[in-house]
Amino acid sequence: MRECAKAAAAIRVCMEKNITPRKLLTKASFENALVIMMALGGSTNAVLHLLAMAGTAGVPLTLADFQRVSDKIPFLADLAPSGKYLAADLFDIGGMPSVMKLLVAANLLDGSIPTVTGKTLAENIASYPSLPQDQVIIRPLSNPIKPTGHIEILHGNLAPSGAVAKITGKEGLKFTGKALVFNKEYQLDRALNLGQIPHGENVVVVVRYEGPKGGPGMPEQLKASAAIMGARLTNVALITDGRYSGASHGFIVGHITPEAAVGGPIAVVQNGDLITIDAEKNRIDMLVDQAEIERRLEKWTEPSMPVTRGVLAKYARLVGDASHGAMTDLF
Repeated sequence: MRECAKAAAAIRVCMEKNITPRKLLTKASFENALVIMMALGGSTNAVLHLLAMAGTAGVPLTLADFQRVSDKIPFLADLAPSGKYLAADLFDIGGMPSVMKLLVAANLLDGSIPTVTGKTLAENIASYPSLPQDQVIIRPLSNPIKPTGHIEILHGNLAPSGAVAKITGKEGLKFTGKALVFNKEYQLDRALNLGQIPHGENVVVVVRYEGPKGGPGMPEQLKASAAIMGARLTNVALITDGRYSGASHGFIVGHITPEAAVGGPIAVVQNGDLITIDAEKNRIDMLVDQAEIERRLEKWTEPSMPVTRGVLAKYARLVGDASHGAMTDLF
């Protein structure tokens, strides 16, 4: 009942002050979301969701905006999966309001934006305490975990329209290995169960036909990334046109666009091709001559759709690419 009363009070404020979603969903508010995401090490899934939300609201937001914000916002939160602490620990030291207070004071977060309370963000957090001096979960701005954000937007001959990586720096900034190709996640699951992923030499596992159209629905490659981490295969990177879990870490690249199902370059990667992931240069490339790539693409044939009827079939026909949020109304 208390929550119902709070919801009713919030609705009343919005009605009295004529606060509507489009008045709050501005470029500045999305930029704030990106700042928080980078400072706390948020999931790559947020890239997809924020692009879709912005697109629906008619707000111009692109992959380039994510890279621009990542380049200037330090990674501060020592939180799992790449760090020591849990979100509950962050709550105990003040939670999000205290983090936002730190970022507003540093002019990294825009405190002037309007909010659903009818007040500005700065007014909302004014009464909250600052982070305790002796806490160790949120690093000081002068000593971040990484001086820039963990999200890297990659381009290259494997992802002409972009790809999304989460690089905390602990795994290094560059990886080169031989491609090991799987056309669906279940094929990789089987190979992992049979111990068929080589140890020793560097391997780039390629999981394709898992994008918005190819999945369909861009399924999360949770089993694959979890199994690779669980087996401590530090010599293995994973790239996919699907999504991957926010609990993943290491050299994992997702959202590769164009996806395999529409004839993107990832569709013609072959076992043994060398692939380089370079977070310093924001590149993902297969070290194959461009003329050879074009020859392979000419021979590529579009596979049959995994579903032909019902909601999923309609979705697969309508959905756009991941670099624009995998929306279904971009005609």
